[in-house]
Amino acid sequence: MDETEQQNPYKAHCSEDGTRKQTVKEHLMGTADRAEAFAKAFGGQEQARLAGLLHDIGKYSQEFQRRLQDGPRVDHATAGAKEAIALRQAEVAFAVAGHHGGLPDGGGKNDAMDAGTLLGRIRKPLPDYKAWREEVQLPAAARPAWLSRDNFSNAFYIRMLYSCLVDADYLDTEAFMDGQTPRGGYETISVLLERLNQYVKPWWNAKNELNHKRCEILRQCFTVGETSPQGLYTLAVPTGGGKTVSSLAFALAHGAARKKNRVIYVIPYTSIIDQTAQVFQEILGEENVLEHHSGIDYSMPEGEVDPALYRKALSTENWDAPVIVTTAVQFFESLYANRSSRCRKLHNIADSVVIFDEAQTLPMDHLRPCVAAIGQLVQHYGVTAVLCTATQPALGPLFDQLAPGLQMREICPGTEELYQFFRRTTLRHAGELNEETLAAELNAVPQALCVVNRRKTAQQLYEMLEPEGRYCLTTLLCPADRKRLLGQIRKRLKDGLPCRVVSTSLIEAGVDVDFPAAWREEAGLDSILQTAGRCNREGRHPTDESLVTVFRLEGQKPPQMIRQNVDSTGNVLRRFGDPSMPQAIEAYFQFLRAIKGDAALDKIDVLDAFARGIGGCGMPFAKVADSFHLIENAAVTVYIPVDEGEELVRRLQAGQGGRTLYRQLGQYAVNIYPEHLENLLAAGAVEPVDENGYVLTDMNLYDRNTGLQLDVETGKGICI
Repeated sequence: MDETEQQNPYKAHCSEDGTRKQTVKEHLMGTADRAEAFAKAFGGQEQARLAGLLHDIGKYSQEFQRRLQDGPRVDHATAGAKEAIALRQAEVAFAVAGHHGGLPDGGGKNDAMDAGTLLGRIRKPLPDYKAWREEVQLPAAARPAWLSRDNFSNAFYIRMLYSCLVDADYLDTEAFMDGQTPRGGYETISVLLERLNQYVKPWWNAKNELNHKRCEILRQCFTVGETSPQGLYTLAVPTGGGKTVSSLAFALAHGAARKKNRVIYVIPYTSIIDQTAQVFQEILGEENVLEHHSGIDYSMPEGEVDPALYRKALSTENWDAPVIVTTAVQFFESLYANRSSRCRKLHNIADSVVIFDEAQTLPMDHLRPCVAAIGQLVQHYGVTAVLCTATQPALGPLFDQLAPGLQMREICPGTEELYQFFRRTTLRHAGELNEETLAAELNAVPQALCVVNRRKTAQQLYEMLEPEGRYCLTTLLCPADRKRLLGQIRKRLKDGLPCRVVSTSLIEAGVDVDFPAAWREEAGLDSILQTAGRCNREGRHPTDESLVTVFRLEGQKPPQMIRQNVDSTGNVLRRFGDPSMPQAIEAYFQFLRAIKGDAALDKIDVLDAFARGIGGCGMPFAKVADSFHLIENAAVTVYIPVDEGEELVRRLQAGQGGRTLYRQLGQYAVNIYPEHLENLLAAGAVEPVDENGYVLTDMNLYDRNTGLQLDVETGKGICI
């Protein structure tokens, strides 16, 4: 043992080749410095530093030192949690206890030591780790002045504190193990704002009234972003008003003026995220925009080195890029997660600008937890949030209830005048139609969009359309084929060729297409207006000739999951002559939430779980994380071996599974219900490929224009 090792015998990490060693003290100090810096954005720096100093003091035991020499596993996290509890630092104790295995449930006072809860774990006998006192001096650590006795706020804070600790721990370990990694190197928000200004500079000399109005909205977003304080905003810009670039203008202007760290753009569906990310990358530079969702992959072929791609892969871990484009699922499920892999990035949401695109799509079943989370971010973590949509979901009363005192401001006042100006369609209700009559109406015009509620209906109507230029868009098509068909649709629309599309609601939110006429099966008012946003989008036709026909299909009731939405729409149609006006939209959402009731807006009782506990278990981080899913997915995945998917499936069958492979396979996946899987299995049309899914073996059942066929009796029918 050399002199240095004699002076510092306690090691935290050893390099893979065994030539370098990091002492526990070095690691604790490095982690504490980083965690402290991360938590300054929300006033948690003192507790974050304490957490960094305590998190690995269990490594001062001889048992852990033997672990570094391939000895048995040792619990080294509970020691720091015990010391934190002794210091009456419960928030720090949670973060330290969970820095490897995930935030534990708080538990109850009678929990056994093997219960896995925090109160159970601190009763565990541990190896002697008292040597830490010879090397580490603990500072006093005050809680943020704003932290209240409200359990929900405290739980949210603990998760943020945990994020600071685990990211700091990972980064300090990474710096020791790997040396210099290609993190960072991004442009500042101010530089990105200048790039946006240069991009839109040619727009200011608008040649027509429509573009002139879009420029007014854009200018307003720049001005309000630069001059307004941090807080909660709405951007109620009608379809066609250019809200994607305008919202980015607000975000960058505000971020530069208020010295925000980044812009996070939250989009409801992976099916529409690509086009937004592409616009931002074109404006700001691909290297500055990170897409983070299940459909994106930053892996590199074996043997290749691409620092830019590797930097993006690293950035998905902790969101350190200046512009993040992600999904509502990724965003909100991370905010209620308990695992380090999901929570590590949370502290980088603090002191940012977060745009919630298509805010009306926030899931009704989890609306209260989502609104409560936004309220926490704005009130305590320096976030400026923007609810951006053409159909504002009237969330004011919920914010008043869940985030009292938080004022909501509209970026572009004069909403009613804007809606009148951008009104491009006329809604008409056709009553009941049978499929033959509906198909005849679609065939009577060269370009038409028809949105229906069931995938089965979409496939049936497709077969009744004129063959030239007909399209069917549903989730029975794998994402790769949907993207391919959307490209063809856009080209045919642009070239003035016949183009008749029957689709489910996946086309409604954010898909940039422009049809001269549209049909919409009865649904929620927001869905009907989103379909209208795909009609006469550029104002090329007179408003009274650009019809959006609302109908119900003969012999069919609305699907159970949207019946209350349909009832709420009926209520609004009876009360308002023009259901597209802001007052009608507000009335729709208020009525819908009233008939659902508060309990239906928090399906799994997330808020109550933290306020009161679950079955005697306080602070149920793990229990809530296990059950909080924005999209309930009882479906089964079937992989379609077409194009690149064929090779990806072959690799999966060869046992080469992994996160990267599954992410790539997502472009060739179709989700079906268990009862339809049973039919396919009985027909010998699929076979299990692993515990997570199946591969289609009878390719006669997949049509690249209409998707997977799932007939109940023959194995070749249609999923609804």
